[in-house]
Amino acid sequence: MMDLFKQATRKGLFLFDPETAHGMSIAGLKSGLVPACRIPADPRLAQTVADLTFANPLGMAAGYDKNAEVPEALLRLGFGFTEIGTVTPKPQSGNPRPRMFRLVEDNAVINRLGFNNEGHEAAFQRLAPIRGDGIIGVNIGANKDSEDRIGDYVTGIRRFYSVARYFTANISSPNTPGLRDLQARESLAALLSAVLAARDEEAAKAGRKIPVFLKIAPDLTEEGMDDIAAEVLSHALDGLIVSNTTLARDGLKDQRQAKEAGGLSGAPLFAKSTAVLARMRKRVGPALPIIGVGGVSSAETALEKIKAGADLVQLYSCMVYEGPGLPGDIVRGLSKLLDREKVSSIRELRDTRMDYWAAAKV
Repeated sequence: MMDLFKQATRKGLFLFDPETAHGMSIAGLKSGLVPACRIPADPRLAQTVADLTFANPLGMAAGYDKNAEVPEALLRLGFGFTEIGTVTPKPQSGNPRPRMFRLVEDNAVINRLGFNNEGHEAAFQRLAPIRGDGIIGVNIGANKDSEDRIGDYVTGIRRFYSVARYFTANISSPNTPGLRDLQARESLAALLSAVLAARDEEAAKAGRKIPVFLKIAPDLTEEGMDDIAAEVLSHALDGLIVSNTTLARDGLKDQRQAKEAGGLSGAPLFAKSTAVLARMRKRVGPALPIIGVGGVSSAETALEKIKAGADLVQLYSCMVYEGPGLPGDIVRGLSKLLDREKVSSIRELRDTRMDYWAAAKV
């Protein structure tokens, strides 16, 4: 049934430009037309990360549900968690259209959306009534025209503290000019100090501590990774998300679309993002939680991220090609892989191929 749905959905949505198709998929989830996924609980997939208990390690990455329109519907597809945003304090339209491009031969997407979203208040009003136990993270960013970008992140922490299960500070999008400059060591130190101070103040008032993750780019030098690791550890951050989209265009079949500006995601990002993940795991040690993102398209690629050093994984672009049945397929597939590996917890496989990926030439 889901395979037929996938074929029909892809054929229909691919008649439209990518951004229109994205809006139609959101509408489909809102309407309830997309079937929910019934997956038997597998305790081997459950784990506690950053004091949160995840039923399974697969999440929907930020970028799909920018305005918190369908977080609960996404969880019903089989995801163990989902992340809304990126949201900025003020609404903004983002970059001019067209700004999303499918590279069908490569199972990839290029986007230069530019943090288009309806702003904090719209997202907050949608999240506030949710009463379920599902884990919904909030990905926060800065407005393009902001005079105080660090202040924008602090505002995000304060506004969403009552509704977020975790936060992600997104400083790695290539589509907001100057945003990746926040990954430089001095700027990153200032950002982390301000964000974590705001979190700690809110935690004292609320009586609960919400974890904060930092989302980084895959296009980092070894020195850049050293600097990020040092600041993350010195500020006692709760975790990393590795990685965002890449500016690289290596090995793509669709050379026409490859010329479009923006961040590349999907299958071609898998090797690069996994190598950066392993290198960051080596730098930060075994205790810091890491979420691996980039090119996850199957149970095998999800497990490979974990073997490279991830505690949890996220996907988005590959679902454009595989359809809404992908999360359920991956979660069921992970259970089968654990049968094959003969382990009692997926945690046992973490880091088992870290050295291989850390040494990979990508």
